[in-house]
Amino acid sequence: MKKTTLLYTRTNCYDQWNDRKIKDAFSFAESYKQFLSQGKTERLVVEEGIQLLQQAGFIPLSRIIDRPVKAGQKLYEVNHHKSLVAVVVGKRPLQEGMNMILTHIDSPRIDLKVNPLYEDSQIALLKTQYYGGIKKYQWPTIPLELHGVVTLQNGKTIRVNIGDNKDDPIFVITDLLPHAAGKQMERKASEIVQGEELNIMVGSIPVKNKKGKERVKQAIVEHLYKKYGMIEEDFVSAEIEAVPAFEVRDLGFDRSFIGGYGHDDRSSSYAALRALLDIKGIPERTTLLFWSDKEEVGSYGATGAQSNFLYHVIGNVLRLFDPAALDTTTRDLLSSSYALSGDVDAAFDPDYKDVHDERNTAQLNHGVTITKYTGVRGKYGANDADAEYVGKVRKLFHENGIVWQTGLISKVDVGGGGTIALYLAALGIHIVDCGPAVLSMHSPFEVISKADLFATYEAYQVFFEKMK
Repeated sequence: MKKTTLLYTRTNCYDQWNDRKIKDAFSFAESYKQFLSQGKTERLVVEEGIQLLQQAGFIPLSRIIDRPVKAGQKLYEVNHHKSLVAVVVGKRPLQEGMNMILTHIDSPRIDLKVNPLYEDSQIALLKTQYYGGIKKYQWPTIPLELHGVVTLQNGKTIRVNIGDNKDDPIFVITDLLPHAAGKQMERKASEIVQGEELNIMVGSIPVKNKKGKERVKQAIVEHLYKKYGMIEEDFVSAEIEAVPAFEVRDLGFDRSFIGGYGHDDRSSSYAALRALLDIKGIPERTTLLFWSDKEEVGSYGATGAQSNFLYHVIGNVLRLFDPAALDTTTRDLLSSSYALSGDVDAAFDPDYKDVHDERNTAQLNHGVTITKYTGVRGKYGANDADAEYVGKVRKLFHENGIVWQTGLISKVDVGGGGTIALYLAALGIHIVDCGPAVLSMHSPFEVISKADLFATYEAYQVFFEKMK
């Protein structure tokens, strides 16, 4: 008879796992690093996801002809190039509910303004608007890449990808030299660099044999026209993001960490995708992966978790089984579904102990983190999963040897944050946050543990296959 452990203690993955499991975790990290290196924007992440789904036999929902669909059928649907849903049809009737993992694929960054290009002191620059919750002072003096799309005046959409290749130029936001920064250093930390000072340098050579002002800007416009067919007005219909030009690297003498841009929340997104792709056989319950956009700015818009995209896709899948299915049937299906909101939590930082409640903050290398509630101060904006469902998830992880822990972002009155969980809970889905812990969250160079990443993948796979 197994002895009951009366006290709750965290377990370090490296104390729990054998050498084979540790080797598997490090191997998994290599594939994730490649994914993260290529997926520097939500569009690029979706493109990677589509490629991996198609290689595994998933087909677009719109191409389904035979009805009803059969158990084991693999489907996916893309929304505006920036969010997607993937489904593996299970053995049990769909009306009995699904097992869902829902993540977000956007990360804090710097976006170009609608009319960004200007010249000042014979230097061409781009005006920007930061996206998501960042510390603005972290973004000057780091190398930047530009990624996105531009829809030209003729209606053609072109791709912009500058800085990813080692032969490409990179870009930068400058900062004031310390010798002349006396007044700047008197500002509050949130104002050391102000939003209107986040301007990106893009060139300095003026056009020749022409008179007038803004000759450098004119040269940049001519370059864009020659290379992309762009005129300046085309910036109006562009989505161009500036992201760190850092390579994703192993971190530490023992290579136990991964340093890079976008762990929040592409670590959870990749772990969930791999868990879906690696399902063994046909699952009992239908499994669903949802990659959403816009979480860092409130989950609004057509591609965010507050949109109707997920609801419509589930309704369309349901109608493949029952063409007469009504919205009430979809709502009943959702209320019978179980979900994990795959999002990161804050890792305990030994340099900033005073902001953490050490008993309740996730520790690196201690497995996947279950976060019962998020929110700010008095749980404002929290999902706050019910005890019965958290107990169900906890029991599942215990029974399947998943190394897990609990987490909260910070001490009660220090700060807080939110995830997409509350928007899915509003549909009646049983849901709790569950993902890896991150150091330096929302910075240009975040840090996660390879062990926590692999524990998250294992937790998601068990959830997809065995939650019932």
